[in-house]
Amino acid sequence: MSRPLVVAACVCGVLLSASRLSAQVAPAPPGAPAVGAPGPIFADAFQDQAQQEPEKPSPWLLLPIVSSGPKLGTSFGALGSYLHYFDAKSQVSMFGLMYEYSTTKSQVGALFARTSFAEDHQRLEALVGYAYIRNEYKDYMGTGQTFRTTDRMALGGGRYLFRAKGPWFVGAEGAFGDYSVEGETDRQNKVLDILGLAGFHIGGIGPILMYDSRDNQDMPGRGWYANLNYLANRTPLGAEDDFDTVRLDVKAFVPHGEAHVFAVRGNNQWTHEAPTSAEATLEIRAYKMGQYLGRHMTSIEGEERLHFSKRWGATIFGGAACLYGSGKQLVASDGWYPFAGAGVQFIVKPEDHMLLDFEFAHGNLNNYGIYLRFGYAW
Repeated sequence: MSRPLVVAACVCGVLLSASRLSAQVAPAPPGAPAVGAPGPIFADAFQDQAQQEPEKPSPWLLLPIVSSGPKLGTSFGALGSYLHYFDAKSQVSMFGLMYEYSTTKSQVGALFARTSFAEDHQRLEALVGYAYIRNEYKDYMGTGQTFRTTDRMALGGGRYLFRAKGPWFVGAEGAFGDYSVEGETDRQNKVLDILGLAGFHIGGIGPILMYDSRDNQDMPGRGWYANLNYLANRTPLGAEDDFDTVRLDVKAFVPHGEAHVFAVRGNNQWTHEAPTSAEATLEIRAYKMGQYLGRHMTSIEGEERLHFSKRWGATIFGGAACLYGSGKQLVASDGWYPFAGAGVQFIVKPEDHMLLDFEFAHGNLNNYGIYLRFGYAW
């Protein structure tokens, strides 16, 4: 994700984790499967639940949030949301707000909506968020120097999707906001200004093409997902510079054995005439987003998701990302960034398919990450 959207990624990442949790505990309306309902590979584990008559719950949810990662540190907060089904064939819609405060004295807050209506032929998502994030980079931009920075962002954005045929969706998205980054000292601020990393304004719109045949949107057991989108940042829309970003994300989930799943993901971002702050960064575990930048980024990762019992599972994963295309620019972190790791999962509430994920990932250049989240990494 581009440098000015790094903080936005943290907001959205926290939000996705929280919305997954909301979706997992949301009951389905009569005659429709719940979003958090298990896929076919978990049918045996949840057979008893399916035979019981569900009680009608309150549409309001108040949930604690606990997460940990190298970008924010360990975070604590809460999410409140209103859950609603517009019809029996649509997925659960959520309207809510969330706030988190971390051990790095960072904070993230957001108002959000994630909707599905017209028998899931239309989806609308919106987010208004704020973030204040303090970072320490041991090897900033591959210089070997330690940098301590403070990122601030106010962001508003959304996307609309229409189901064209079967699992195919078409739509559009937009993102608008202000991003800034400050160093700990005057010298660091001067370096950030010289390198073009002090931040700027975001303002862009563009089309989306999506394919989604997963059996479950939040914790899939089988199927494919692909998302291709183009975002044109333009000065009339509030951007400080004109540049283009194209993203392609492809995921596949293959069940095997007894309730196990092999998952693979290919992620890409290409930029055109983007300022340094808006270039692509690594989006894989073990590395901090925003620490290494390049004009383009491609990553591939595989993950074995093992299911041992009704409550316990594990993951073994690995892969690599590549930053490329920067040539002889003043700032470039081109090269390969491998990673590998493992984790353990505990299903907190089997009847609601609520999963707590704890993972460790290690990369090169002394980079590593410890993660605690609801749901899998992707």
